[in-house]
Amino acid sequence: MAAAVCLVLGLGLLGGSVLGSRLAGAPVTTVSATGPRTYELARTLWAETPVDEIFPRTLNGPDAGPGGADRRWTRIGVDPRTRCSDAAFDPLLARALAPVGCVRLLRATYTDATATSVTTVGVLVVEGDRAAVRALRKRWTDERLGERADMLPRPYAPAETPAAGFGDRQRASWTVRVHTGLPFVTYAVSGFADGRSVERPQPAAEAVVPGDTAAPAQAGMGHEAGGLAELVDNRLREAADAQARRAAGEEQR
Repeated sequence: MAAAVCLVLGLGLLGGSVLGSRLAGAPVTTVSATGPRTYELARTLWAETPVDEIFPRTLNGPDAGPGGADRRWTRIGVDPRTRCSDAAFDPLLARALAPVGCVRLLRATYTDATATSVTTVGVLVVEGDRAAVRALRKRWTDERLGERADMLPRPYAPAETPAAGFGDRQRASWTVRVHTGLPFVTYAVSGFADGRSVERPQPAAEAVVPGDTAAPAQAGMGHEAGGLAELVDNRLREAADAQARRAAGEEQR
């Protein structure tokens, strides 16, 4: 019974604008304060912030769809497991992320308004310091790791939901973002809700290029992954800034 109570409490505390630049992998920083104090505080954000603030039940993405269409997503599941696990990533991606370590791993899955697509969004709370994260960011950019189809995040597929059949073979598009001002790596991976397999997944930056004829691009899967990752990034930055302001106010008192 004690373990069940802890699980319930843990679940309660889990835890755009220019879409093209984000999808292209621009460094993600905080909205304002990015100093060492903010960075260290943000490591506890997952435990102090309600899950609905990090992964809201619904997310609206104005102009986030193909052709600037508005998008709306509904959360269909939050992973109750927050312990770090390499199983959430393809082996080579897990190896690439290993140098920054892991404090917690948070995941939720959303579906679009038509229930034709499903997307898992994740937040890796890293253990490494800012230098380690900057080194990972540099490697990520220099080696173009975000374009490799053998380094994808894996889906979280809650049972009895439109994402129940969302497995590795169903992954269509993805994005992985290494923050430079906060101790997070955020990611999103999208697929078709009908369980169809995808022969060649596309990174979100490619799948949003107008005129691309690949199946993920034609279905708007890059917009699904990129739009949700962008919205969760915004939530994290806002929460981290609010946390830093609270801490500063307490210190002044």
